[in-house]
Amino acid sequence: MKKSIRGLLAAVAALAFSMPALAASLKVGVVPGVYADSIKALIPEAKAKGLDIAVVEFSDWTTPNIALQAGDIDVNYFQHQPFLDNAISEREYDFKSAGIGVLANIGLYSLKYKKFEDIPQDGKVAIANDPVNQGRGLLLLQKAGLVKLRDGVGFKGTLDDITDNPKHLIFTEVEGPQLARVAGDVDIAQGYPHFIVASKAFDPSSGLLYSGVDDKQFAIVFAVKSDRVDDPAIKELVTLYQNSQAVKDAISNAFASDQKLYTLPWVH
Repeated sequence: MKKSIRGLLAAVAALAFSMPALAASLKVGVVPGVYADSIKALIPEAKAKGLDIAVVEFSDWTTPNIALQAGDIDVNYFQHQPFLDNAISEREYDFKSAGIGVLANIGLYSLKYKKFEDIPQDGKVAIANDPVNQGRGLLLLQKAGLVKLRDGVGFKGTLDDITDNPKHLIFTEVEGPQLARVAGDVDIAQGYPHFIVASKAFDPSSGLLYSGVDDKQFAIVFAVKSDRVDDPAIKELVTLYQNSQAVKDAISNAFASDQKLYTLPWVH
């Protein structure tokens, strides 16, 4: 009898050990490209751990936060911390970062010219329309010698902070994910390599100038409502993501296997 009980207990323990440690589901909001691709790559591995991931794709940079606030999704993965901070300031969201993901480079691209000196007078420029990413684009244009910005504005600069525009460049503000699609219509465009890869519009490695990938504040974050920052399922999502080879492979593919276009800030 004692042997039977011991055997039963051992069987129960073995079964418990073999079962997933977590049984939960999460709706993750993303935009197309590397963010969607890398989360989708994680689905089988997460499922094996007892975490069911449903990917919800958005085509813009505003709706994912609205959806998170409304509870339509549990976490979104598309924005860096300065963008999140700006959204919190403007919309009074109660969000926090639950962890970091990929850090994407941005660049300046021209499908018409090989050098900045060749950009004509009254040249057309496409730039991101949101405050933080527009500022990053303007800093690149300043680095290229095409404009000068008011001292100290940094990545918070806007078109109103341009103090010198010797070529009288004409700016068009465009939603970030759509910049790749308008590059052929302008003389120079701010660009995001992973969106360029997704659009198949042109070579993502053909940028005239890049921002560099050494500033971790621009790593994409897993944004959640503040009261869920310690949620075990969300913590598991971040841990699995950062340790998954399938995720790393998906990220590499999304950046055309070009190491200069991205980095994994939790590793480096």
